[in-house]
Amino acid sequence: MTPQLLGFFDSGLGGLTVLRRVLERHGAVPCVYLGDTARVPYGNRQPDDIRRIAAEVVGWLRDQHVTTVVMACNTTNALARDVAEGQAGVPVIGLIGAAAAMVETHRVGVLATPATVASSAYRASIEALHPGSVVIEQACPAFVPLIEAGDINSEDLRRSAQAYLEPLLAASVETIVLGCTHYPLLVPLLRQLLPESVQIIDPAIGVARQLDAVLGPPPGISAIPSSFSLESCRFCVTADPDGFAMRATPWLGQRPSVSLQLLQD
Repeated sequence: MTPQLLGFFDSGLGGLTVLRRVLERHGAVPCVYLGDTARVPYGNRQPDDIRRIAAEVVGWLRDQHVTTVVMACNTTNALARDVAEGQAGVPVIGLIGAAAAMVETHRVGVLATPATVASSAYRASIEALHPGSVVIEQACPAFVPLIEAGDINSEDLRRSAQAYLEPLLAASVETIVLGCTHYPLLVPLLRQLLPESVQIIDPAIGVARQLDAVLGPPPGISAIPSSFSLESCRFCVTADPDGFAMRATPWLGQRPSVSLQLLQD
């Protein structure tokens, strides 16, 4: 089998939620992670800007000789999947289709960035797989800046979450899709604010399963390990590597070694 090198990219910390799911399921897979922290957040940018950025970061990953690109960012997945596929030269795995395949209920809420919501990509994907579904998409512009600032337990974040969930709860959704890779970091907060009956879908779990086709099914598939190693991973960011490493540590449970990678802007 050809040696694998997975390439992940996101605007910042969010894609680590995808990387973690992959490492939990598949073990010490060689990975390159690019966090474009100089331009976070992507979700408030214009579509043309997002497409330009996607071409640039995927081109950089291609130059690292990755064998598969994982779009660990819903905004670029929604607006620039075709750009990534054109630049990568290798298979590209995204989040939106993986999430749609995990939906099992009729009334679905989607929390996402403004750009992802404006694209209607989640609505289209879910309705295509589940005709007759009711899909309510909610833009959450405050989430990514607060998460990137490390304010996971702040009152501002709680108030924002309550406001964003209100229309979804009013619509009696049965499932909420986390349509941004930053949002799994908020699951403890969301669980406090949601009825127990509401399911939460993390698309990263679906992506990790899709990678079975690339990496092979993991041994002990029913068991999720309590720990994982970052030794096989290289982390690069476009700004503030020390700050990124510090903010990533609570989620990863260990401090990653992070280097600065300057890209054109």
